[in-house]
Amino acid sequence: MQFTIEDDHTAIREGVRRVCRDFDDTYWRSCDADHRFPWDFYRAMATGGWIGIAIPEQFGGGGRGITEASIVLEEVAASGAAMNGCSAMHLSVFGMNPVVKYGSDAMRERYLPQVARGDLHVAFGVTEPDSGTDTSSITTRARREGDHYLVRGQKVWTTKAQDCEKVLLLVRTTPLEECAKRTDGMTLLLADLQRPEVDITPIAKVGRNAVASCEVRYDDLPVHVNDRVGEEGKGFTYLLDGLNPERILVAAEALGIGRVSIARAVAYANERHVFGRPIGKNQGIAFPLAEAHMRLDAAELVIREAAWRYDNGLPCGRHANTAKFLAAAAGHDAADRAMQTMGGFGYAREYDVERYWTESRLMKIAPISQEMILNYISEHVLGLPRSY
Repeated sequence: MQFTIEDDHTAIREGVRRVCRDFDDTYWRSCDADHRFPWDFYRAMATGGWIGIAIPEQFGGGGRGITEASIVLEEVAASGAAMNGCSAMHLSVFGMNPVVKYGSDAMRERYLPQVARGDLHVAFGVTEPDSGTDTSSITTRARREGDHYLVRGQKVWTTKAQDCEKVLLLVRTTPLEECAKRTDGMTLLLADLQRPEVDITPIAKVGRNAVASCEVRYDDLPVHVNDRVGEEGKGFTYLLDGLNPERILVAAEALGIGRVSIARAVAYANERHVFGRPIGKNQGIAFPLAEAHMRLDAAELVIREAAWRYDNGLPCGRHANTAKFLAAAAGHDAADRAMQTMGGFGYAREYDVERYWTESRLMKIAPISQEMILNYISEHVLGLPRSY
């Protein structure tokens, strides 16, 4: 075991920082306030090759692992872009993993180079209003007619659906009551989004408003059988392969938000003078910031191990879930501590800390709640009886 920082990882951080420097707090504040997708930022990241960093080189990507992708997203968040910046590119970075692993050669050759270039935007449609985390209970159906599926149903919380051409869509192709296991009979399709058979409605949210979260209704949407990922009925298995990298990347994003929050709070604590001294001289200010910093350091170690294990083909479910849990908690705690340090100014939009605070709170809910991670660790790591 060694902790030497690799030169190329340092180069990745520096490269991402160079791009992010052109997109300051004013830019992100404006995108969030106007509910405007950050296209300029997205295109700059695509031009730099960062969007396709984890896509295989043979399809125009960088051919790197989740470790490198996590560093990219951590730096994006830490630049002050927070979740608005990360969510703009997050799904392009990792979301096509099922296609990389299980898609046909024709599908990979057609779509992956477009994603790597930043030309094709793909959403992820899994969650439904009445199923939530209970994915096996989804009711969106796809019936096959000749060489097409017809999709009918409803999804919710589909990120940037209104800005995407395609969606990786989990559907039922076999009714639940006809399946031997609840997780059987689900199929993953790469479907068109911008069609008359699709109705997309943005959901009003408390934050991260530069990137929309949408309710999407499908009314007999045709999807060619060639746009099915892998085999019919095995979609849930393919979905599971993407859960661990997703949790690692979300953990890295939470870490980045925590880093920028502490940096802003420390700068303020050094500059703000009350009673003839900088407030950072008071232990009531300094100690909570120091503790928040250490909690971020601890979360980072788990993130790095989880990413390393995934990239080396080792089991990492325990580590990926732990990383997401600890980083989400540490990131939000850091943002909350930053807001407390800055007092009333922390609540003011012009200082951006309120944006970090709001967006970091999301990390404790999505893509999986802290409680569900505790369920996983209790059952699969400790061996306790399943509670649900």
